[in-house]
Amino acid sequence: MKKEEIHLADIQRILFGQAPPEFLLEVFIRTLVIYIVLLFIVRWLGKRMSGQLTIMEMSVMLTLGAIVSVPMQMPDRGIIQGVVLLLCAVGFQRGISLLGFRNGRIEDILQGKSSLLVKDGVMQIDQMAKDRVSKQQLFSELRQQEIFNLGIVDRIYLEACGLFSIIKSDGPRPGLPVLPPDDQDILKSTNQATTATPQQVMLLACVNCGYVKPKDSAAPCEDCGHDEWVNAVN
Repeated sequence: MKKEEIHLADIQRILFGQAPPEFLLEVFIRTLVIYIVLLFIVRWLGKRMSGQLTIMEMSVMLTLGAIVSVPMQMPDRGIIQGVVLLLCAVGFQRGISLLGFRNGRIEDILQGKSSLLVKDGVMQIDQMAKDRVSKQQLFSELRQQEIFNLGIVDRIYLEACGLFSIIKSDGPRPGLPVLPPDDQDILKSTNQATTATPQQVMLLACVNCGYVKPKDSAAPCEDCGHDEWVNAVN
């Protein structure tokens, strides 16, 4: 559109565009047809499309969104072209999924691998930085699972789809509290609600990674090298 064709008082162009108002009825019909086709497409892609999406599935969904917008809105574009593009996108996704199923290395490249974020109650700081997962994100997930002590966590994996898988240890173990440090009331109530042996009372947890050491040790953290500590909770 040329600059001289733009007029703020041109209400019809602002509301309906350059197409006649009757085109709205056609837009309704186009949208209905594309919506029905898209429902069949998503159903054909499988149950995973209604769950947590992997990288490949997210790419397909974004592609489908870009494809369906044109035939619904553009008067000079037909619906058939959009349907053909949808079928092509689905065919590519099905073919790539089959290829990944038959070849594990290709699947790892396309879908990604799970990452180990916590091992034996200690955060793997380098891996968390690589995956761009903050400690607060991790602690928030633990609190949602009603876990308030990092020590009782045996493993935490970040799955390829972005979900956290948490494996608890068999028994209680002292570790870093994952409660907000500013909420002193809940910290005190948690400490009072837990029972600890004299040996566990004399333990400190590294604020940076969760590594636990005796209180009488003045050395920095053996795992990450930091030297900021809090009392370990049981």
